[in-house]
Amino acid sequence: MSKIKLKISKEISLPLEIVTQVIAILAKRRAGKSYMMRRLVEQLFTSGQQVILVDPKGDQWGIRSSSDGKKPGLPIVILGGEHGDAPLEVNAGEVVAKLIVEEQVSVLLDLSPFRKHEVATFMTALLENIYRLKAREIYRTPCMIVIDEADAIAPQKPQKGEERMLGAAEDIVRRGGQRGIGCTLVTQRSAVLNKNVLTQAQMLVVLRTIAPQDLAAMKAWIDVHGSPEQGKTLMDSLPSLPVGDAWFWSPGWPTDEGIFKRTHVLPINTFDSAATPKSGERKVVPKNLADVNLNVLKKQMAATIEKAKNENPKVLHRRIAELEREMKTHKCPAVKQQPVKIERIEIPTIGKRALEKFEKSEKEIRAMLKKTRELSIMADKSATSILSAMDILSKEVHKVAQKASAMAMPPAGRQAGPERAPVQVEKKQHIEVPPRGPGFESRPALTDEDESGPLNQGERKVLIAIAQHVDGVKTEHIAVLTSYKKTSRRVYLQKLSQRGYITKSDNNFFATDIGIAALGSDFKSLPIGSELREHLKQTLPEGEAKIFNVLIERYPDGVNREELMDLTGYKKTSMRVYFQRLSARKVIEVIEGEAKVADKLFEQ
Repeated sequence: MSKIKLKISKEISLPLEIVTQVIAILAKRRAGKSYMMRRLVEQLFTSGQQVILVDPKGDQWGIRSSSDGKKPGLPIVILGGEHGDAPLEVNAGEVVAKLIVEEQVSVLLDLSPFRKHEVATFMTALLENIYRLKAREIYRTPCMIVIDEADAIAPQKPQKGEERMLGAAEDIVRRGGQRGIGCTLVTQRSAVLNKNVLTQAQMLVVLRTIAPQDLAAMKAWIDVHGSPEQGKTLMDSLPSLPVGDAWFWSPGWPTDEGIFKRTHVLPINTFDSAATPKSGERKVVPKNLADVNLNVLKKQMAATIEKAKNENPKVLHRRIAELEREMKTHKCPAVKQQPVKIERIEIPTIGKRALEKFEKSEKEIRAMLKKTRELSIMADKSATSILSAMDILSKEVHKVAQKASAMAMPPAGRQAGPERAPVQVEKKQHIEVPPRGPGFESRPALTDEDESGPLNQGERKVLIAIAQHVDGVKTEHIAVLTSYKKTSRRVYLQKLSQRGYITKSDNNFFATDIGIAALGSDFKSLPIGSELREHLKQTLPEGEAKIFNVLIERYPDGVNREELMDLTGYKKTSMRVYFQRLSARKVIEVIEGEAKVADKLFEQ
């Protein structure tokens, strides 16, 4: 075993042989996992080991500068992204694999410009070809592949087109050690990292974790490798670990006693370009980056670089400017201009009388349209009055039927006969109206008294739903907020509009000042910030609340539909309904299948 040690903390020094092992670094967001990953990469590189760092977010480029940004960092070649030494094409996975294996160069692969399906295309070719080329004895030298956001490369539930990428990742972690390949998997979502991949890790490095699903995923590794007593000690401490504190657990390696220790990771020596920006903090930009040898890039990636240059807008603009200068310096032969023949074309115009006729016709058409609108309003009122009259008629018919039925029954203790006892009905007796038959449509009756009387229950509920959203609500939002059907909503909105309690603009309804006054002093606006979050947690229906709580925990990040389905157990149809309802309440935003809590819930 090599005497060289990788200094991770004051208490933890790992043997150099870790380069061909599998490590899993797990933690919640901003708990220090990227810091731990960077410390490991620095120690491996400065110890002379080859490192391939896969960076899906594009925030690890600072490794080329010192921690203060004033001195050079590590001379690792960066491919792709804004800070790349060379561009990275979607279909360049095999070319990059050849560069890595044949030239034994350490690289940082910035995948941030790629879309999700493009990441799958590139990583599939990269991992398959590294594994294939490393089978040759000449290339069996140690190297460590470090994959940040590993759940995107080795997902628990691969989508269509990601199956081969997952298979290639499994080959690397399960059999890569025999070919000199180690792998470090870094993720904040251990619940969605493939379990067949996670359980292959020789060493588990865990920082602060609080999500029950992620804790349960860690248990899968513990059940395979660790003891229940150690597992309980680790799991009990995870929710309260300070930032930067980590558990290192490696049963039976590097010695028979293994490693089971909690420690604090040492500071990194390169620029922390992945640090979360803080309000009011001055942004530091590294002034000095380490130089790298680009000769190997020119040899292996000449075609890729040339194609990128030809498609680069800056290069194209420069070439256009050169051509324009050449045109000015070279005299072009004079072009003999042909005489221009001018032809006069008469265009008829509208006379004064014709214009007066058009204006008269326009006024008549406008008058007809106005009359049509008035007739439409009268028709709506007539329909409402008819429905109201039918309600009254239905009640009267039922009363007569009840009275006739009562008169037909003989008094108690007497036989039915020709003589019948009078039936007395109290005037204040309440008689239930029977359900209407198929010839009636269930909707609230509108009477003349409603024009100036107090709000009924339906009108009040609709007005509150509108008043609580000062930025306006659409009819589909009102449907969710009140649960009223289309017919009832239309009637309530019509009545509120007639009273001047609401107004409409750009398909949004807004409560007017007199509408809010009509609600009385007991009306309360929705709270803001943390109070609104607590209010929603208490009042949302179970399905919506479950999704809402997950999104609150992940704010300001969003969560895609597939991950939410995995975390909540809901199916695709249910998830779509809950998304619609939460969007209607204006507490989440859904963009391209990814949901995120509305920023107003975190306003102070």
